[in-house]
Amino acid sequence: MTERVLTGITTTGTPHLGNYVGAIRPAIAASREAGVESFFFLADYHALIKCDDPARIERSRIEIAASWLAAGLDPERVTFYRQSDIPETTELTWLLTCVTAKGQMNRAHAYKASVDANEAAGEEPDAGITMGLFSYPILMAADILLFNAHRVPVGRDQVQHIEMARDVAQRFNHVFGAGKDLFVLPQAEIEETVATLPGLDGRKMSKSYDNTVPLFQGGPKALKDAVARIVTDSRLPGEPKDPEGAHLVTIHDAFANDAQRASFHADLRAGLAWGEAKQRVVDLIEAHVGPMREKYEHLMAHPEQIEEILLLGARKARAVATPFLAELRNAVGLRKMVAVAAPKAQAAQASKAAVPVFKQYREADGQFYFKLTTADGGVLLQSQAFAEGREAGTWVKRFKQEGVQALAGAPVALAAGVAQADVEAALAALLAAQE
Repeated sequence: MTERVLTGITTTGTPHLGNYVGAIRPAIAASREAGVESFFFLADYHALIKCDDPARIERSRIEIAASWLAAGLDPERVTFYRQSDIPETTELTWLLTCVTAKGQMNRAHAYKASVDANEAAGEEPDAGITMGLFSYPILMAADILLFNAHRVPVGRDQVQHIEMARDVAQRFNHVFGAGKDLFVLPQAEIEETVATLPGLDGRKMSKSYDNTVPLFQGGPKALKDAVARIVTDSRLPGEPKDPEGAHLVTIHDAFANDAQRASFHADLRAGLAWGEAKQRVVDLIEAHVGPMREKYEHLMAHPEQIEEILLLGARKARAVATPFLAELRNAVGLRKMVAVAAPKAQAAQASKAAVPVFKQYREADGQFYFKLTTADGGVLLQSQAFAEGREAGTWVKRFKQEGVQALAGAPVALAAGVAQADVEAALAALLAAQE
């Protein structure tokens, strides 16, 4: 089965070496896997929550798109687009907003952190907090659910938002699905093995700390100047140096092969001077990113080429999003106004509506359940609790495919007052309706 993987990149900054090693390189490598359909988008609506400088937003969109393309992202293989080019995203955001509890948004980490900071400063709890910040987990859910992504690579700080997207999707499925799962429940994919590069001062490389090494900007000179400022210990040339824990070595090893790593470590233990070591790191990184920089500079000089690629990506994305949103609009009742159905058609609809349905849901205890109900809502069959929604979904799928045969050994119980024969008849009717 083809799996959809979706990655969003917020357009508020210029990519640096840490972004490349920690996000760009592994994501591009993953997009080349067999059986994977990848969606990459510039999260420029999300950027508006964090930045009110139009020039910075505009510049960042170009720089980030050029960086990903220069690093090897293949727009023929993946769907690469701007969030703001997909109007279905904002419409879905509203549909999801209408089934999302305010209390759930109150618990979002970013909102709670802003409230805590206000209170610590003696301000009103919601001072300076926009509705964009408050509800952006719903926009993020729409980004993911619009394309029914199975996997969403994120850092640990974003896991809560994927869980929220799952909860909102389940709620929507329960309220409007009529027994059908409209949304896939996405899974957060935490890249435990992805490297986190240290910055010039040893802390995590981040623009917030002003300790970054540029990826493309400034050319070889900017790269060399940045590496020269990486903090090292005071051991002199000729003195043995311990490569373990040295920030310069961590950066070196992120670009080196096994033989290069072994040689660099051995030379440091043998007394290699830090100055010479830094030059080796510059040469290694330049050999890796230099050819990419040429493409980056070409794209930056020809933004119309980036524009064309993104518009083509938007057309690919909308070919998926537009029909799916039409299905969702129909599900919530935003339908075309047509003549009242003829008696024969009404009878056919009534017969179809009489078919029993499976419903999946999540209770307040955080566990997942499913049940089989009659068309008028009477419970026939109730499942046990599951820790994961996918386990409940697997059993529902079995029942829909196998009918009565799936009852043997199934983790379910008859509802009070319901006979085994009633359940068997309901399952048989459900199978017949699918033929």
